[in-house]
Amino acid sequence: MTSTEAAQLPAMGGARPSRIGETFARLKGEGRVAIMPYLTVGFPDVATTLAAVPAVLRGGADLIELGMPFSDPLADGVTIQRANQRVLEAGVHTGTVLDVARRLRADGVEAPLLAMGYFNPVLRYGVERFAADCAAAGIDGLIVPDLPPEESDELAAACRRHGRDLIMLLAPTSTDERIKSVAERASGFIYCVSLTGVTGARASLSEGLAGYLARVRRFTDLPLAVGFGISKPEHVAEVAQIADGAIVGAAVISRLEESEALPVPERAAALEGFVRGLRGG
Repeated sequence: MTSTEAAQLPAMGGARPSRIGETFARLKGEGRVAIMPYLTVGFPDVATTLAAVPAVLRGGADLIELGMPFSDPLADGVTIQRANQRVLEAGVHTGTVLDVARRLRADGVEAPLLAMGYFNPVLRYGVERFAADCAAAGIDGLIVPDLPPEESDELAAACRRHGRDLIMLLAPTSTDERIKSVAERASGFIYCVSLTGVTGARASLSEGLAGYLARVRRFTDLPLAVGFGISKPEHVAEVAQIADGAIVGAAVISRLEESEALPVPERAAALEGFVRGLRGG
């Protein structure tokens, strides 16, 4: 099965195609890049996450990453590491992420939701059970940064059975062989890490980003979303010229840290304004 075929599989028990694929197709038709904020679920509290998701959607976000807490988030820099530690100490866990997704869907959120986290909690939860519970909760796709493509078959199969997309990551150092391997397995979109390093806001994007993305496009027609280091409107505008999505993580968490003393509605409003600004509004 090719990556395109996998992305077109319907959700289990129904006829609707991938919500992620639908969103990227719509945005491509509109000539817009997808803005994809990342929120560590439960940071600084669950109420803020529940308020922040609809707020960033009002601000112009298109897809949402819900960060699953983990004690050793090896792909993340100090900002997201700090948020993970805080929420773990507060008792947030994998089940909390599923509950938040269910509550967001019950409140009328229709945008794609992605669970972003590391493989150890998924394995402990149970691969098949996790994919099934993601489908039941309304989570459309999974991003697992520490899962190599050659070890992803079990989770990929579970995701296909339950109509979920498994998003895979590539880096500027990825060989053509690795890009081909990821392209054959991924669905939804491919997460292109913009640099060699961990997450965190940067002053500028890599000079070699366009060439790297052009190399990836030789192997796939899936949408390409760029993450790591995106924090400014200028970054989003640059990504819009060469990719389909811009993922914003540490900069979002930093805004939540800065507004933590404010009431929840004001925190959410601050994020709404930040995302609107990223799109130049």
